[in-house]
Amino acid sequence: MNIGVFLLIEAFASVEVQLKCAKEMGFDYADITDTNAGGSMLGTAGFSPTVSLDDNPFEVKRLFEKYGIKPLTVCAHAGLLEPTNPGVYSNAEIMKAVKFAAAIGIKDVVTTENDPCSEWAENLSYKERVLIIAEKLYTPVKMAADYGVRILLEPHGPITDSIKGLQDVFDRLGNPDSLGVNLDTGNSWLGGADPVEMARVFKDKIYHIHWKDLGAEWEPKRGMVFGCGFSTIALGDGVIDIKGVCDVLANANIENCTLEIIGSEDILKKSVKYLRECGL
Repeated sequence: MNIGVFLLIEAFASVEVQLKCAKEMGFDYADITDTNAGGSMLGTAGFSPTVSLDDNPFEVKRLFEKYGIKPLTVCAHAGLLEPTNPGVYSNAEIMKAVKFAAAIGIKDVVTTENDPCSEWAENLSYKERVLIIAEKLYTPVKMAADYGVRILLEPHGPITDSIKGLQDVFDRLGNPDSLGVNLDTGNSWLGGADPVEMARVFKDKIYHIHWKDLGAEWEPKRGMVFGCGFSTIALGDGVIDIKGVCDVLANANIENCTLEIIGSEDILKKSVKYLRECGL
């Protein structure tokens, strides 16, 4: 399994700086970690590792190639539970991400619903949330099929953090081949699910993994927090059964995964070593 890294290694630095750091640490793979529509003020000034979905994707590909790093996914995390608003990253951006990925041979676009932020989204019922997520993904998922790309749902919200929620969205969309799962070991556990069981249930639909472990201080927050962004500890040093997930997915033929970890080079290298010792 190819092990990549998120390009958020150095604070307030450009994509190129992140790539240089990743290569110096020995990584040959990375996600396109942050994306935006239009132009980004901080990105243009070189203070943010963001990629514009309106940029020439081949320029981004050449930038990755300059440092000998292959992009694994395009991250397109959205506010799918929020009311339609051109100021909210949503299905229009996911559709741009699909075209961007397809143009340069990236197979997977990762998205999720995220926490509800507005009062309107917070008051939605479970069934309404499933319907709204599915409605906003309907066209992007069809487009992904036409472009030969997959949209992967990541546990990172009140619906996707549960096995039932993920399955209900899949069912509402008719279980298309162009829709899969990006298993996040930290987010699924934090949201209250068992990542080992989630791996078993969606084994045939998991095409990418975000690895992170969390310490015991997170246990009181389980089922109350949907996604924590990143871990600051090495895999195997926390309370999540990372090895159990590895055991389930060892023969699943998943090509790529990413360390969703912020920390020193030693922490990242220790995490790679742990995954290799688990047979990945």
